[in-house]
Amino acid sequence: MVAARITVNGKEAPISPAAPHTTVLDFLRERGLTGTKEGCAEGECGACSVLVARPGVNKPTDWVAVNACLVPVAALDGQEIVTSEGLATVGEPGTPPTLHPVQEEMAVRGGSQCGYCTPGFVCSMAAEYYRPDRCAHGHGDADPADTADAEHGPNGFDLHALSGNLCRCTGYRPIRDAAFAVGEPTDDDPLAQRREQSPPAPVATEYTQDDSTFLRKNTLAETLELLRERPDAVVVAGSTDYGVEVNIRSRRADCVVAIDRLPELRELRVESDVIEIGAALTLTEIERRLDGDVPLLAELFPQFASRLIRNGATLGGNLGTGSPIGDSPPVLLALEASLVLADADGEREVPLAEYFTGYRQSVRRPGELIRAVRVPLPLSPVTAFHKIAKRRFDDISSVAVAFALDIEDGTVRKARIGLGGVAATPIRALATEAALEGKPWSAETVEAAARVLRGEGTPMDDHRASSLYRSAMLGQSLLKLHAQTTEAVSS
Repeated sequence: MVAARITVNGKEAPISPAAPHTTVLDFLRERGLTGTKEGCAEGECGACSVLVARPGVNKPTDWVAVNACLVPVAALDGQEIVTSEGLATVGEPGTPPTLHPVQEEMAVRGGSQCGYCTPGFVCSMAAEYYRPDRCAHGHGDADPADTADAEHGPNGFDLHALSGNLCRCTGYRPIRDAAFAVGEPTDDDPLAQRREQSPPAPVATEYTQDDSTFLRKNTLAETLELLRERPDAVVVAGSTDYGVEVNIRSRRADCVVAIDRLPELRELRVESDVIEIGAALTLTEIERRLDGDVPLLAELFPQFASRLIRNGATLGGNLGTGSPIGDSPPVLLALEASLVLADADGEREVPLAEYFTGYRQSVRRPGELIRAVRVPLPLSPVTAFHKIAKRRFDDISSVAVAFALDIEDGTVRKARIGLGGVAATPIRALATEAALEGKPWSAETVEAAARVLRGEGTPMDDHRASSLYRSAMLGQSLLKLHAQTTEAVSS
């Protein structure tokens, strides 16, 4: 087994002697790359963001921004990253480096004050700068009048690329101005040229320090055999949940098994009767590959945490944790999705509605993985996802409601409603579905069904919302859907 190594700013470095739980953030700072900062250690502030070379959607390689505070450095064995220090071009000895265009715009437009958050903003901004399908809408100046909308610049810059980066002192206007002012990468830009080459291939990893081990196998079959032997192992993909456990709760697993680069878990197939989504595809990859073909998922993605999180998080991880407030389960319940579960003895398919058995519990057996999510076709034409939270973006749901309705000639032929945040598990609103099906899609029907929906689940009081508020929001969500669909039909 080759010693675990990582390429940082073009130079290879051994991962040893870092412990297997050591994050990329700590690994970098211990080596003097202190531009990468710790702000929250939970993936909420973006001060730690770095660029990782990942398989591309439109080019062989994409530069993807991730939270270095969440990812174990052992998970990047054989991979390639760039920090804020690596963006500038080093000149001749004795001359200062040439700033990267993103760094230059942040400087000249006043995008930094104390500077603590700036390297993270710069890395997230650089990922968007190098996005291959970023299309300019105007002359590239920072004039808001030239923007396609409030959240996209004339240079095609999507401000949601910065949704996971927080700044306490600068204010976001100059940062937005810098983002909207960057141009296109030049032909001799080495990071732009790097996109034309394949990303580092996955490597098998067996890294042990201090009686803890981080493992990655080459194939799904090898991984399932390993999990048969080590059913107690912690399975990670994007580490967006496990990383928080390590940082905030000091979790130290004896054995961690990475599945994020298994090719069998990274396929996306669209057939005549089903869409199959690999459990280890990141949410960003799914979003860009589907390109709006599943409208309910397209509505979910922008509301799921931040771009930095979506660049690492997976559907398999979100479902595997069994959280009752995960945002994907309500949507997938409304889509009547099923899960393909695999272990060393074979595979089985389980409807998602039958998957959850209790708080953070499921029918998944020890040694079993979620291999894929299957969404049946055709899709219901009337869909909506309503996330009720204290912030518009990058927040945990108080209540999440997903709708998928078939309405023909003014009558509800089929209704599927998924709920999150109102019970110990994500649930289907079965009573409300029954109250809608076969009835006219009218104000009277919807008002009656909304009363039923308010009684679904067993909402509780906590610091995010009261049980009465959650119940009220359930009913209001259905009324809102009816108002939206009526308005769309009348217009």
